[in-house]
Amino acid sequence: MVSNPRGGREPCRVLALADDLSGAAETAAALRLPGRIDLGPAPVDLPAPGEALVLDLDTRRLPAAEAARIVREAVRGAGVGTVLIKKTDSLLRGNLAAEAAAYAEGAGGLVIASALPVAGRTVRDGVVHLRGTPLHATDAWRAESLPAPTSVAAALGDPRTAVVPLDAVRSSRRELTGRLRDLVAAGLWPVPDAETDADLDAVVAAALPLGPDIRLMGTGGLAAALGRVLGGADIPSPRGPLRPLRPLLVVVGTAEPTAVAQIAQLTGAGARHTALPAALLAEPGPPLSFPVDADGITVVSVDNSPGILAGSARRVVAGLARAVAAVPHPVDLVLTGGETARHVLDALGVTRLHPVGQIHHGAVHCRTDDGRRVVTRPGSYGDPGSLLRIAHALRPGHPAVPGDHSAVPGDHHAVVGGASAASVPPSSVSSAPQGEVQ
Repeated sequence: MVSNPRGGREPCRVLALADDLSGAAETAAALRLPGRIDLGPAPVDLPAPGEALVLDLDTRRLPAAEAARIVREAVRGAGVGTVLIKKTDSLLRGNLAAEAAAYAEGAGGLVIASALPVAGRTVRDGVVHLRGTPLHATDAWRAESLPAPTSVAAALGDPRTAVVPLDAVRSSRRELTGRLRDLVAAGLWPVPDAETDADLDAVVAAALPLGPDIRLMGTGGLAAALGRVLGGADIPSPRGPLRPLRPLLVVVGTAEPTAVAQIAQLTGAGARHTALPAALLAEPGPPLSFPVDADGITVVSVDNSPGILAGSARRVVAGLARAVAAVPHPVDLVLTGGETARHVLDALGVTRLHPVGQIHHGAVHCRTDDGRRVVTRPGSYGDPGSLLRIAHALRPGHPAVPGDHSAVPGDHHAVVGGASAASVPPSSVSSAPQGEVQ
């Protein structure tokens, strides 16, 4: 039963906002509340009491001013008494400063918790650490155009932040609530340190009693804490019979180095792999075609070995989405990378997802209204066996994924375009409409 820690008679309703689709799915799974994921930018209708609506605003790569405008509009439709939580990237990427400022408008206070302990991402003295190393001393921002921020406050670009040290987080609930209340009354945004899930539970339990106009902002770890405090249970499966299994298509749109090893695990187990040239994907015109195994598992990725021209990354992702949407038969999907996932589902006309469960952290299994199975996962998540484990969960007993792959050994030496992954040369890629699924 979903409780209401603010003392109301009805269970809380939750509106969660995310800046990309994989983050929205991660949040929905973390909350463990009945509900849905809408592909925004604005909610069609609010969740019922005791339920959650997670809204993908798709603002990660937008200009900051446009992202802020979309956040304001989403908050405006939240309704009185709705618990609001804004999902942020645990590596502090995206339009964090602009979206935080827009999200805080009209709020009685904003509590920001950026730790994600399950992924080894903690906050100490207001600084995000990756397995003990400060974020700005790692290469986690290697794909960004700017250096990593030195603290949560630096990422927010706002002088109103105030660090809440770990000893205060681990004090009594009354003391922590009092500390948060004093900071909010002074016009400050509390930024609590956290190293464990219990720390995040304490932050949520202390923040919610401050009043209905207090807003939460943080990672999927904070969303999970909110779900635990509200009494969320396992997400019920959507009603209705499952459709027969479709071909399974794994779409890898991320440039993360771990994706190479993950693809190698699948191809080593017999999956078919095609890497489409980035340069052709970025060009306008008919979608590229690629073979899809009707009875097996197909992987499609981007061959960016020559490098992606500056400013063309979004066109490459859009081209990949158009290629997937052009597959002539319905397929079940595994989508890595939030931007890739959103582009593919937009191209397919999917506007709503119903969470079913979580295969591993961040790999969220959903169903569409027409029964299509969809798994989304952030590009930076998962060990080398991640994709194989997802395939095993969706196709247990399939010849391409025999056995239990809960712990698949890694192969960090595989190279996309090498023996384990066939990169398609430009001359062999068809830009004509596809024929039958192969």
